[in-house]
Parts: sequence; structure tokens; C-alpha cells
Amino acid sequence: MNTQKRGTIAFAVCGSFCTLDAALAAAETLTRQGWELLPIMSFAAGQDTRFGTGKHWKDRLEALTGHAVRDTLQAVEPLGPQRLARALVIAPCTGATLARLAAGLSDTPVTLAAKSLLRVGCPVVVGISTNDGLGASGENLARLFQRKHYFFVPYGQDDPIQKPSSLKADFSSLPAALEAALQGRQLQPVLLGQRGA
Repeated sequence: MNTQKRGTIAFAVCGSFCTLDAALAAAETLTRQGWELLPIMSFAAGQDTRFGTGKHWKDRLEALTGHAVRDTLQAVEPLGPQRLARALVIAPCTGATLARLAAGLSDTPVTLAAKSLLRVGCPVVVGISTNDGLGASGENLARLFQRKHYFFVPYGQDDPIQKPSSLKADFSSLPAALEAALQGRQLQPVLLGQRGA
């Protein structure tokens, strides 16, 4: 475990419940590397599903980070103005959150956290997880690639046969993607080939 403190980043999770375990494993890697994480949950991530209760995920995030989850607009707004974090990681980032980011909406804790940190020039690192990444969400993905301070965790099709439009980040690449984003560059390759092919 790295005992040297690297700084503080905001770590937001959205309602892609099937990838929350992988995203939290990446968050744990970041804490082992010396990052302090300020946890944020979208409204959707707080819902109960077959993958677990909202309380379960909130408790896990708080245990992992040692901080209370920020799940209101009021709790995330100061992140940028008060320089509370160097970056925002959104992992997993659903198609709904991607659409809000692309449209410039700041009506959820995650999207307002992005706005708050972008206004002071901090990077936003997106770990996509959406069933329509090669469908309706594709244009939103393309929009964010054209915007300053947005960076992506490398991603690919997670199941091209059963879910041909689905895209999922390689969450094991999240720490490297964060490092690159803090240097103002996109980790490459951003598009991953099919594994095992």
C-alpha cells in the first residue's frame, strides 16, 4: 500500500448496477495508490435492484473512502469553488448521465459535480457503462470527446454477440486514465479490441 498521499479526487457512481463491483474495485486501487476519494452517488445509484440495495452501495462507498457519500446537489456544488478535489471520476457512467453531461445539464449530484469541477479547469474522467453506447448514446459520447477537460477510461464492447450496442469501460485501466487526464491527455488506446479474439 502506498502511504504517500497523492491528493483528493471526487469519485461518482451512477446506476449501472452490474458494473458497480468493478468500479469500486478500481476505487479501492486508487485508495491503495494514495488517493483520497470523496464519494458521490447519483439519484439512480441509490435505488434498490437485484444487484443490491442503495444502502448496500452507499455503505460500501463510505467504508472504502472513509467519507460520507455526497448525494445531494447542495453537497457537491462546493467541490470546484472550494478546490476540494483535483478531478472527478464517474465510474460507472450510464447513458442517462452521459446524455446529461453532453447537454450541459447539472440536475443530479454527479452532473453538478462535473459542472462544479469543470468550471475551475479540473478533468472529468468518464468510465462508460451503457447498453446503448453504439446506439442512442453514441452521439453523446462523440460530443464529450470534443469538449475540453473530458477524458475516458478505455472501453470496448463487453458482449458483442448478445449486446451489440453495449459499451463498458475497462475499469482496471482507470488509475492510468486518471493519471493521464491529470496531465491533460487521453490514455491510449481508448478503444479496446474484443478480448480473447
